[in-house]
Amino acid sequence: MIIEPKIRGFICTTAHPVGCATNVQRQIDHVVVKGPLRQGPRRVLVLGCSTGYGLASRIVTTFGAGADTVGVSFEREPGEAKTASAGWYNNRAFEKRAEAAGRRAVTIEGDAFSDAIKAEAIAAIKTTLGQVDMVVYSLASPVRTDPKTGETYRSAIKPFGTKVRSKTLNTSTGEVTEVEVEPASDAEAAATVKVMGGEDWELWIAALSEAGVLAEGFTSLNYTYLGSELTWPIYHKGTLGKAKADLDRAATAIRAVHGDSSAYVVALKAVVTQASSAIPVVPLYGTVLLKVMADIGLGEGCIEQIDRLFREKLFTPALDDGHRLRVDDWELSDAVQNEMKARWPKLSTETLPDLGDLPKYQAEFLKLFGFGLSGVDYSADLDPRVVG
Repeated sequence: MIIEPKIRGFICTTAHPVGCATNVQRQIDHVVVKGPLRQGPRRVLVLGCSTGYGLASRIVTTFGAGADTVGVSFEREPGEAKTASAGWYNNRAFEKRAEAAGRRAVTIEGDAFSDAIKAEAIAAIKTTLGQVDMVVYSLASPVRTDPKTGETYRSAIKPFGTKVRSKTLNTSTGEVTEVEVEPASDAEAAATVKVMGGEDWELWIAALSEAGVLAEGFTSLNYTYLGSELTWPIYHKGTLGKAKADLDRAATAIRAVHGDSSAYVVALKAVVTQASSAIPVVPLYGTVLLKVMADIGLGEGCIEQIDRLFREKLFTPALDDGHRLRVDDWELSDAVQNEMKARWPKLSTETLPDLGDLPKYQAEFLKLFGFGLSGVDYSADLDPRVVG
């Protein structure tokens, strides 16, 4: 079949196996060109390993630090006439290249919130790695079933306390409009914390500890986004902000048991992801941010962010008041934010081409699914079950 992008709303329902493999290879190349890390973990568990910051973490630790890894993600397998999820192709491409480099890579695909997948991951660690020096928690899901109660919770990305009116962007048409988002109920806020807060991180660390697969002096990282004042009404001060605050609570609880370096919340910059595309205001902010940071010479994607985290931040940590590692420093610098604040009031459908970079945003979105990468023959007739 000829595999083309099929976009429905903020979701791309297809993925290109060769394009995904090319995207993985380009991230590997970025790390290899930078050279080996001076220090780094050698046995790593990555939860949410297939895309975005989780995939970048697996690549940086493997090809920068020479780590062996176990990864966990929830994916859709391909069929004779349908493609797999992009993450499924990314996982296969990563495994192939890690093994070629002499590194062990085991991937478990299933619901990382479940006790069954926790047990499967622990068994894989015991068999393959023995123990892990690092746990990276990079799960992004709108739904979570509590393994203890069986109750399913759904996140609600809304402001809290009062409704918010702000500008937003239709990334397909380029239309800038006003959106009014009603505030979340207490129940919706609590459900968002259950899905996106720190409870599951704590459950993973407790299960790994009880099984004896956490090495002495291990470190766990949980990735978050705090954002700027422009996104705070819908993000930091909304239901997502309550979930992010719960990550800080969980990190404190883990450190109380396992030591000061056992748990860090890591604040990263805004990047183009499928999840962020669904949040009101955020795509417009991201479209302008891409242009501003590129103009200033501070542009970074997932692989650049995580590579910088491991090379410059992690092993000589300078923590903020919340004991977080900050790699969003370039995004939140005065140079970037002053320019963002100057452009924001001027944004409209007509001014967006000058103030933002929608074509780049759209291109970065398509790359998540393996489309729009140079060197890939998108006219080729492919079997979607054959990986790149």
